[in-house]
Amino acid sequence: MPSFLRNLGRRNSRMVKAADRPQTSTHQQQQQNGKGLAHRASASTLNSSQVASSTPSTTPATSTTDELTTHTKDVTNGPTPAPAHARPQRPGVDTVKRYSTNVGSCGTLVEPPSNKHIQSMASPASAGSNGSLNRSSLLAPRVLSVSDNSWVHQQVLLIFGQVGEPQSRPLDGTLTVNHHQGRFPSTCWPVHESYFKALVHLEPGWNRIRLDFSSPKVSASNTSVPAHASVININYLPLTHSPPLQLAIILGHDSPGTYDAPPERIQREGNGLDLAVKKFRMAAYLWQAFTGEQMKRYGFGRRCFRFEDAWEPGSLSYQDWAENQYRTQAKIHIIRSRRSVAEIRDLERAQQYGPATKKNELFDIAMEACRDYFHIAPGQKHYVSCLFLDTHWDTQTQTVRGHAALGGGGGDLQLAIFGSHALHSYPSSIEEVFQAFQDCTRTDTAVVANDCNESGSNWEAANIGIGAHLHETGHLFGCPHQEWGVMLRDYVTLNRTFTCREPYSTRTKSPGQRLVLPNDECRWHKLDVLRFRFHPCFRIPIDAPMVNGDDSVQVWTVDTSQGGVIATSKSGIAWVELYTQGDDVCRHWKEFPELDGQYPRQVTLDEGSLRALLSADKQKSRLKVEVFSAGGGKHVIEDFGKLANQNLARVKLPDGRWGYRGSKLGYSQMEGSRPEEIVFDYVHIQTKLLLRIKVYHGYAVDGLEFVYEDKDTQMFGKRGGSVSEFALDTRKGELLLGFSLRAGLWIDGLQILTSLGRKSEWYGNPNGGSGHTLIPPRGYTIGGISGSCAQWLDGFSLIITR
Repeated sequence: MPSFLRNLGRRNSRMVKAADRPQTSTHQQQQQNGKGLAHRASASTLNSSQVASSTPSTTPATSTTDELTTHTKDVTNGPTPAPAHARPQRPGVDTVKRYSTNVGSCGTLVEPPSNKHIQSMASPASAGSNGSLNRSSLLAPRVLSVSDNSWVHQQVLLIFGQVGEPQSRPLDGTLTVNHHQGRFPSTCWPVHESYFKALVHLEPGWNRIRLDFSSPKVSASNTSVPAHASVININYLPLTHSPPLQLAIILGHDSPGTYDAPPERIQREGNGLDLAVKKFRMAAYLWQAFTGEQMKRYGFGRRCFRFEDAWEPGSLSYQDWAENQYRTQAKIHIIRSRRSVAEIRDLERAQQYGPATKKNELFDIAMEACRDYFHIAPGQKHYVSCLFLDTHWDTQTQTVRGHAALGGGGGDLQLAIFGSHALHSYPSSIEEVFQAFQDCTRTDTAVVANDCNESGSNWEAANIGIGAHLHETGHLFGCPHQEWGVMLRDYVTLNRTFTCREPYSTRTKSPGQRLVLPNDECRWHKLDVLRFRFHPCFRIPIDAPMVNGDDSVQVWTVDTSQGGVIATSKSGIAWVELYTQGDDVCRHWKEFPELDGQYPRQVTLDEGSLRALLSADKQKSRLKVEVFSAGGGKHVIEDFGKLANQNLARVKLPDGRWGYRGSKLGYSQMEGSRPEEIVFDYVHIQTKLLLRIKVYHGYAVDGLEFVYEDKDTQMFGKRGGSVSEFALDTRKGELLLGFSLRAGLWIDGLQILTSLGRKSEWYGNPNGGSGHTLIPPRGYTIGGISGSCAQWLDGFSLIITR
């Protein structure tokens, strides 16, 4: 090869390598500065405040308008290219990170994030959680409340976020939520002082949501790419393995199907049954969005109750109404009661009417209507939140007729009821949510009610109606009243969950809060979310299955060297609540840690440690303790000091050892009930061998007879009904381990458990009462049985010994 060609080849190769170097260096610099985001010049670089920090997959903090002008000088000519719409990789399930639980608390109130630490709501891996479509924009919305690629289990998701840097130069404007592939109409939400809250409608599966920010104070894009936009990906997994919260509207059998509303509202939108369905459905989705966000803030993951869904004409967007667009959405059951409108509106049944004598009968009417409608089978539990449509404001008596705010139930039906007197103020679609909570139209008491004098304007009426009904639904899920939160009356600020600015309040007679951040919002109490965490309606796929459906808790008095009192449960002990004399709500509690998905099955309840949690003036008061299992069960110790008293619980065995009576099942209140107690012979006589157990039973358990090898027997209870026999395999050393029982007022059914893992059949009624497992705690064995007997057994507890 000629020499000049060889030299030319060397020069070309050096030029190629030199040209490659800056490109490689720039790529490395981008990775070091922002993990893919190029480091900007100082003119457009924001300060290092917490809100402005940028982490992987985080949209950089927003600049002001002046900063945008400075920055655009450095941008290359031509429009910013549109991003590739590659489907993100399916995220893995990180059970530790996504569904962590709070452990080891000793009754300390859990506060939500403070306003100055809003960004800590985002996940450690992604403070902003969504990526910018236009990399040159610093005004792309950033979602702080949910991470990119999160899994959720609710159709309508509440999000909270920011644009720009609120601390230095807050902006007002509009956030537009563009739903996945346009399957749901876009919605607009106000941005106040750079913060926004919005409701996002999700389709099952993967959702790519685009958020656009616009404001008269910032420049807009002249291209097809939005100037200030970001994308967040959410995975929606509908749940079908947990029981739903049913929604029902109850009418009199002769009802016209209308509800109270001001004349101008009737003229504008109507007040018929069809609109009532839309409004009640939207209110229920607000309950769900609020509760799901609260559970996440408390560290229990994206768990919430679900609804029974149906394929129906959509109502969550008003645009669906005209187009008759069908969607899967929460079903509202329309139940025609046996009762007439006059019976429902009977003044004697009006809860708010002072002289009324039948204030609880509306609950019975709703219970009757739901049982007739749902045809509830034995063992099938229903949870139903009901709205009485025929509620009416009586201007003469100044009473809301056909209304009662009640929640509870028992057995196979849990129920919440509320009236429709505030229904006119509810939003009927997602687009109306913001307007409903900003509507300052004064309440005209000539036609509609001002409930509790706290509904002086439309937005406050919506607060009371939606919030108080949620309060009763909390009772349906087993929540008592609390010292603060929804289960007190904090729902008067429910609007703050969905808006960042509050209008004038007639309730407080003051301007509303100018900027509403998470710390200012209405909340569920920590004890409420603990109940939700273990409620069957709140189960999520990663939860461990229930252990044989046994949620019972047993409490045992033991040696002082062993702690004095021990609580056991097959499903684990989750927390205990402490009440002192005169307490109507719980103010002190203790949680137990969850390790590897399991709560401790045995915990020591030390009286001194529990009393140390109380205030100094209450530490010597009579102490009531409620012990809660991870299966949702509860055991109440009315007088903990009495239970811990060794002298009252101890039983002297014939060989001089001490035995201890466990907590008793049954009420021992039947006519002719008398106490009974036996100490097994084989416990103190080494030569005695228990061969078999005879159980006398019918629809309940009459008695137990223990038969020994030498033909001796011991009887607990009485012989009656039919007799069944269960033999122990003594050749294999099989021993009596404990009992499974069904018990309420008396002992309905019984099953024998052995040391080899065998179980007898159920004797008596296997479906009566509630389930309990009586097995001595670790280090103890059965020494005998204590209880009471009338016509059949109405009290049963074990005597345990070391």
